[in-house]
Amino acid sequence: MNVLITGASSGIGRALAVECARRGDTLFLCGRDAARLEEVVGECRALGAKAEGRVVDVADADAVRTWMLEADAAAPLDRVFSNAGVATGVESEVNVRKTFAVNVGGNVNVVLTAIGIFRERKAEGRAARNAKPQILVTASVAGYGPLKSCPSYSATKSCVKTWALALRGALRPEGIRVSAICPGFVRSRITDVNTCPMPFFMEADKAARIILARADRDVGLIAFPWPMRLATWVLSILPFRANELINRLLPKKTK
Repeated sequence: MNVLITGASSGIGRALAVECARRGDTLFLCGRDAARLEEVVGECRALGAKAEGRVVDVADADAVRTWMLEADAAAPLDRVFSNAGVATGVESEVNVRKTFAVNVGGNVNVVLTAIGIFRERKAEGRAARNAKPQILVTASVAGYGPLKSCPSYSATKSCVKTWALALRGALRPEGIRVSAICPGFVRSRITDVNTCPMPFFMEADKAARIILARADRDVGLIAFPWPMRLATWVLSILPFRANELINRLLPKKTK
């Protein structure tokens, strides 16, 4: 399978790249840190996979489109993980704008390019290994409801979660599969600096195996672990006053 992964230099993205390499997939990886990205590419190649890395800022629409078109020309893409994301504890204007630019704008850039690639391929009748290509968008269980501990993060993840699930139905007639990935606390550069409690914490390699197993089954909403999914879902359906009261009890992030 030919797989493209954004945000592949750390966290879930890196773990997904390694697990895909173990499967023998051909990999196109991007990240913003050249040194970390090169390490991941080397690790994947050591496992016998074909892997290429590119330093790309997903908030740059032109750079994303150029990279993805080149990747698809080299090996028709079967699966695209729109995974890059950032978080912030300090809700300064700079941090909030960056969070929206990457978590929303970045996903828009990757997903729209992927849709365009898959539609053009079908229109031209170009052969691909996978007749039903797949787009997987990394959101978060934080996207289930407003969280005062991370306003911009929960808002952006709610946005991309809803968009991915809506696209799933909209693109199904075209044979393009879409899934939203909503993990809980998973080891990453984001959680490494978290100052709040992280219940049901999970290592990235375990999260990647869960994601890939469910992606293979075309699960639309890949949310885990189930206790975190349940807790955030309940929070999201409570009357707002109850939601607000619980939010007051949540610890504030400081980094």
